[in-house]
Amino acid sequence: MPDGRLRAPLAPGSTIGILGSGQLGRMLAMAAARLGLKTHIYCEHSGPAFDVATHTSKAGFEDKAALSAFAKVVDAVTYEFENVPLRTAGHLAALVPVRPGAKALEVAQDRLAEKTFLTGLGIPVAPFRPAASDAEVRQALAQIGAAAILKTRRFGYDGKGQVGLAPGDDVAAAWAAINANPAVLEQRLAFVAELSALVVRAADGTLAFYDCPVNVHKNGILHRSSVPAALPAEDLAHARQIGAAIADALDYVGVLAVEMFYLGPDAAAAERLIVNEIAPRVHNSGHWTIDACSVSQFENHIRAVANWPLGSTERHSAAEMTNLLGTAALEWQTLAREPGLCLHLYGKREAREGRKMGHVTRLASKASWML
Repeated sequence: MPDGRLRAPLAPGSTIGILGSGQLGRMLAMAAARLGLKTHIYCEHSGPAFDVATHTSKAGFEDKAALSAFAKVVDAVTYEFENVPLRTAGHLAALVPVRPGAKALEVAQDRLAEKTFLTGLGIPVAPFRPAASDAEVRQALAQIGAAAILKTRRFGYDGKGQVGLAPGDDVAAAWAAINANPAVLEQRLAFVAELSALVVRAADGTLAFYDCPVNVHKNGILHRSSVPAALPAEDLAHARQIGAAIADALDYVGVLAVEMFYLGPDAAAAERLIVNEIAPRVHNSGHWTIDACSVSQFENHIRAVANWPLGSTERHSAAEMTNLLGTAALEWQTLAREPGLCLHLYGKREAREGRKMGHVTRLASKASWML
């Protein structure tokens, strides 16, 4: 059902509220400015988005008075991270359109809820079992196999909140490593590649898709995303169909990323793509769209939130995006000298290990395969 809370497009000069102050909020604010739209960042702490937004509010996500004041000065609200408290989204939604809606947050914030939702749609996920104690972890291992990954149900990202298990490993130690939090045990899959479906959905249900990037992770953190993907066209089309089914089921508005494992052409057609997780927001694996497309994922997310027509998702170049983690960003002078390199720095002051400080994108002719 289309969202009827915001029927007319927001005119230039309108203000979009963004919950969260990180680099995704920063790039959303920059995309909005390109369209003549203002942004108001709301977060508990200052961050890179504060440097480029029209207005900022530094207040808690549970502060109803501050949230109500924020709602009065914005025309719509979106968010740059999926752990916005549901109470926050619900409070704001009673006052101003919030896109995407709280249902997407509810599903994405809990791995068990997410997997249950996906299996309910008939979308394959890795075999899993919930676990609320080390005894339940042992029982789950006996059911799905000893090669597995133990993941906290909530607040896990960039490899945090999870630990791998192999035959003979100390289950009690693994349970302690995730601080005895409610968890999901997943079977570890042998896959050929990781990829993302990047879907844009407008409030009227219109869908658009960016090309699916192939992703490479290191230590649980995205290292590189590349397009075009050297995978069979029918499997890439199926990935987009999966993304569309999820977006429609959530009545989603904005950019949705669906991370998947590709098991290879020898697997049964219906089981070649296994969904790992969904991200109800713009996504790191879509950063290449800033430089390789006329309309980036960030601009299209803003367009959807503002009820504008969606822009073209076609890319004009092949692209390879590489994250700059920690001290890698300190090489900015060398990177800035590289011909044709697109350098994006997020303005973070401290280069901690594993921290996303920026990214670079290298472009080539449209059909090139860069891996």
